Amino acid sequence: MDPVDALALLMSPEGRVNPYPTYERLRAHGPVVQAGPVFYAVTGYAEADEILRDPRFGVLDDELRDQFLPGWRESPAVASISRSMLRTNPPDHSRMRRLAAGAFTPRRIAAMRDVVVAQADELVDAMLERGRDGRPVDFLADFAYPLPVGVICALLGVPAADRPLFRRWAADLTGVLEPEITPEELAVADRGATELRDYFAELVRARRRAPADDLTTALVQVHDADGGRLSGDELLANLVVLLVAGFETTTNLLGNGLVVLLEHARAAGALRGHPEFAADYVDELLRYDSPVQLTSRMSTAPADHGGLHLPAGSWLLVLLGAANRDPRRYPEPARFDPWRPQIHPLSFGAGPHYCLGAGLARLEAQVAFPLLLRRLPGLALAGEPERRVRLTLRGYATLPVTVGEESPLTDRGTPAGAAPVTP
Repeated sequence: MDPVDALALLMSPEGRVNPYPTYERLRAHGPVVQAGPVFYAVTGYAEADEILRDPRFGVLDDELRDQFLPGWRESPAVASISRSMLRTNPPDHSRMRRLAAGAFTPRRIAAMRDVVVAQADELVDAMLERGRDGRPVDFLADFAYPLPVGVICALLGVPAADRPLFRRWAADLTGVLEPEITPEELAVADRGATELRDYFAELVRARRRAPADDLTTALVQVHDADGGRLSGDELLANLVVLLVAGFETTTNLLGNGLVVLLEHARAAGALRGHPEFAADYVDELLRYDSPVQLTSRMSTAPADHGGLHLPAGSWLLVLLGAANRDPRRYPEPARFDPWRPQIHPLSFGAGPHYCLGAGLARLEAQVAFPLLLRRLPGLALAGEPERRVRLTLRGYATLPVTVGEESPLTDRGTPAGAAPVTP
């Protein structure tokens, strides 16, 4: 299959639901393959890592956006994403990122562990109540969504009563992150963007009336003190992106990861008895089935990568999910192996756009998986999970499980285990 046909398959519903076979078809042509006059796909780990760190490659700026997406300013979804740090280049990207970075320092994230543990325990309690007598529960709705949305909403100062609103709004908006989108899908994304922006516009007004100790108040005060550091459009756009990115990726990580663990009983058993392995497990889960499968870059100057000369103006689809399974970097890449040495997945990107909340997402997963396996040793899939027909943000639409009986441990302590068991 030539690269053009392989990319067409990747964009199809079949390719979006399971992209991994198509990645291998692309990889057969090299780590960087040309699929158009100035269009390339990147499947190699080293090449993706280099390109994401190379200052000659950036995200689409306004000038190029006008060329490729005429009328984008009339789309609330495209405009919201484009005005945030997610889709801007230095110096604007650096300026906006610095304003939010203080909420995501390693020290602040580590200090949140007890809060995450308490929230996760409460959610398991609720799952046990709903799942009595073997009744299935939806892991996404009952755990994978409320845990990260509760954490990011606490950081932003969003009232707990409003949290159920965001799942549909975010699902609608994030359609705009797909590499291809129909006019009908764009209309849905615009609806989600409008609802999110309206919500945060009201929250901004509330924080002006009554400041609080949260990230929204801090950004509002920066804007009000000096609009040159953060414009009104940038304020709203970044609040929207911080909220959506703060739970959407982690929800997918928790859902994808749970399915992998339930399909690998020996590995799950080792983590149940040895929660100190959680960091390596989470990195391997990120590598094995990344919640973010791709990003894109435009070149501003000629560059050579993957044995190809990339002229200025080249558009690159950087396939993170394919890079994470590059056999040159990870032997037997289709095998889940949390004991791999040097697991450094590209799921959160690399370089200037490395995900600001990566440490928080890792913390939540490192807490969640051992806790779920320990408290719910009988946790099992209840039927076939339904995948979302999405490529960029890979996850499940529904994930029914049965919870079984709670572990007899009453102190919720870590059980003594035997020596680690290699799966």
